[in-house]
Amino acid sequence: MIQAGTRFAPSILSQMAKRQEAGADDIWPVPDLFNIADMCCDRWAVAQPDRVALIDVRDDAPPKYWAYAELLRAATKLAHYFKSHHIVQGDRIAVLLPQGPEVLIAHFAAYRIGAIILPLFTLFGPDALAYRLRDSGAKLTITDAGSLNKLLPILPDLPELERILVCQLNDKDTDKREKTVAVCSFWAELEHMPNTALAAVSGPDDPAMLIYTSGTTGNPKGALHAHRFLLGHLPNIEISHQGFPRAGDKGWTPADWAWIGGLMDLALPCLYYGVPLVSYRQLKFDPEATFQFIADHQIRNMFLPPTALKLMRSYHMTAERLPVLSVRTIASGGEALGSSLLGWARKILNVEVNEIYGQTECNLVICTDRSVDKTVPDGAMGKAVPGHKLCILTPDGHEAEIGEVGEIAVQAPDPVMFLGYWNKPEDTQEKIKQGWLLTGDLGKQDENGFFSFVARDDDIITSSGYRIGPTEIENCLMQHPSVSLAAVIGLPDPIRTETVTACIVMSTGIGSDQLAENLKQLVRERLSAHLVPRQIIWRDDLPLTATGKIRRKALRESLLPETDSSLD
Repeated sequence: MIQAGTRFAPSILSQMAKRQEAGADDIWPVPDLFNIADMCCDRWAVAQPDRVALIDVRDDAPPKYWAYAELLRAATKLAHYFKSHHIVQGDRIAVLLPQGPEVLIAHFAAYRIGAIILPLFTLFGPDALAYRLRDSGAKLTITDAGSLNKLLPILPDLPELERILVCQLNDKDTDKREKTVAVCSFWAELEHMPNTALAAVSGPDDPAMLIYTSGTTGNPKGALHAHRFLLGHLPNIEISHQGFPRAGDKGWTPADWAWIGGLMDLALPCLYYGVPLVSYRQLKFDPEATFQFIADHQIRNMFLPPTALKLMRSYHMTAERLPVLSVRTIASGGEALGSSLLGWARKILNVEVNEIYGQTECNLVICTDRSVDKTVPDGAMGKAVPGHKLCILTPDGHEAEIGEVGEIAVQAPDPVMFLGYWNKPEDTQEKIKQGWLLTGDLGKQDENGFFSFVARDDDIITSSGYRIGPTEIENCLMQHPSVSLAAVIGLPDPIRTETVTACIVMSTGIGSDQLAENLKQLVRERLSAHLVPRQIIWRDDLPLTATGKIRRKALRESLLPETDSSLD
């Protein structure tokens, strides 16, 4: 098995530069046919079948090396399974799994037949899962035995879900039927499927992936992406990972592959270029274990959210010694890094941390490469990545002056930009106006083209690398009979950037420590652990608009003088 190839996929930036020199109207090298499965699996499986694609690391077993040909074989069998059960082009297939080979196999099988993948976070509770599965109309879900227990109680609310494939399902539980939903063993089903070729054919604008993003009003929205959005990520990857790929590169991220950060900021780009990808998911981020893991597996390239870097720095401050690392590049995004964190990484990890910027609807459009550009101002996110046009828009829709604060906007169309919100055309029209995708982020641009983030223009909370909308947390808290009104906001935190904070008006009784724990447990069980408020503040009332909407900005400002950054 080829451990590390020296021949990689050609540079996208080089192709774009050649097209620009030739005077092409569009410098993006988008072919008439483009499929993520073909680009990230099939072509390597044909050219170098034994080349290492994935190294699956688990705490209880030796690492397992997966060649591209092995992924292709499993994905082809799974695609035949889909077809045999009438999964067709445009159908949604949910993947509720931690990092591992089954995630990639599911993606490549779905893309092969034109189905749409719906990535789901394993920490989601039943309410969060039920909404996304119901809203998307997913016909099949792939999960593991642990998450199956969360799915079974919500099946009555999912009329379109027909089948569940479970990895590592016990033999006694295989091929059982929960009312109208068949529950089968993932690997047992694949054994019976043919391996005859199924070409992965699609156009660049054909739908591929549906990723739900948090919103400040209403429920989360599904951002539908086309196959081309993989291509749209690649210039940023090449820049932020400093000439990626290079001989010896090997990628890993602690970010879950259910999020666009873990999946598109590293995992699929690694496979596109032919760089070995490592799958390893901690139940809870452990900085000591992370340092040792990075050293043991000679990880060279990482996407690390700022919170992960802050926790690693905090551990280093008390550690007697650190293992010897071979890290070449780190990209980070989702929160501000700060000069002290950059300086620590430069001194201790011996790397420049490069900032990346984007959002679920339009990702990786700004970045830095501090190894090349030493003039990046403090606090700047970077410059627009080649191929993407950005500007700062004023409230009246005009381009802002140099240094003027306005909304960061991306010109449409753009290969990395979403097709639209699932079944929400009005929301899509609000997101893209007059040829610009509005990010909802306030920023400014200096005379050298560097963009700096100023603030969110809405109520999104940024905590531990997650972008969290308050609405579904508030709706969950309101299910408790003692809660009359709930408002969720983010308050400053030195490690997490913001602390998820719930302000509660009681309907009966008074607030107590026990009730606070009960409310946290409610969110943990119904939604997800990463959405649990770390602070509960009891209020007699909340600031409201004349129409009864919560004024979260006014609430946040009223609490800042009296709230420190300590956690309860």
